[in-house]
Amino acid sequence: MKRLFAVIGLGRFGYSVAECLVQKGCEVLAIDREEPKIQAISDIATYAVQCDVTDERTLKSVSTQNVDVAVVSIGENIEASILIVQMLTEMGVPAIIAKAVTNIHGKILSNLGVTEVIYPERDAAIRLAHRLASPKVLEYLELAPGYSIEEVVVPDRLSGMSLEETRIREQHNLNVIAIKKQVTRMIKGNLKKEDAFNFTPSSHDRIEKGDVLVVIGNERDLDRFSNYT
Repeated sequence: MKRLFAVIGLGRFGYSVAECLVQKGCEVLAIDREEPKIQAISDIATYAVQCDVTDERTLKSVSTQNVDVAVVSIGENIEASILIVQMLTEMGVPAIIAKAVTNIHGKILSNLGVTEVIYPERDAAIRLAHRLASPKVLEYLELAPGYSIEEVVVPDRLSGMSLEETRIREQHNLNVIAIKKQVTRMIKGNLKKEDAFNFTPSSHDRIEKGDVLVVIGNERDLDRFSNYT
C-alpha cells in the first residue's frame, strides 16, 4: 500500500518535496492557500487543494488527518507554521516534519512534538561554506554533531596508490566508503564522460588524479585531509 504524504506550503522547498515524492511513487496531498501554486502542481500531485492552511476544519475537510506523514514547509510565517503543527498534532497525524528558519522556531516545533525539524537554508549555507573553505570538498553531509560524509578530490600525493597504500584509515582516521571516477562511454553514437561510483571499494582498488573519495569521519580529521596535498 502506498504511503500518503501531505505537503503543506508549496514554495520552492515544498514544491520540490512534493515533486520528488511523486517521482518515487508516493501519493501526495499538496495544500496551499495560493491558487497559482496549486495550479502549478496540479498535474504532478495526486491531490492538489487550495485552502486556508491555518483553519483546522478546512484541513480536516480535505482528510489531512488521514495522511501517514505531513511535511509543513511554511517556514517564513512562523506563527502559521506553529499553528499548523499544533493542529496536525491534535489530529493525530503519525509523523510531522516541519521546516524552521531559526533555532527558536525549531525549538518550539520540537516542543510541540514534531518528528523532525529541518533547516534547509542553514544546511545549504553550511554545505556551501565547507566547499568555499576547502576547495577540494565537493559535497558535504552532516551525520551527527562533529561527524560527516564528504566528497574529496584525491590529493596529488595519493594518486596512483591503492587504498591500502594510502593508509587513509591509519594516518587520517577516516573511512573511504566509495570512489567516484569519470569514465568515457559511447552514448547514442557519441563519447560522453559520466560519473561511475564504486560503492564497495577494496583495499586493492587504485585511485588516480581526478578521482573523488567519499569519506566518513570526524570533521576535524576531514578538514585536515581536505587540505592534504
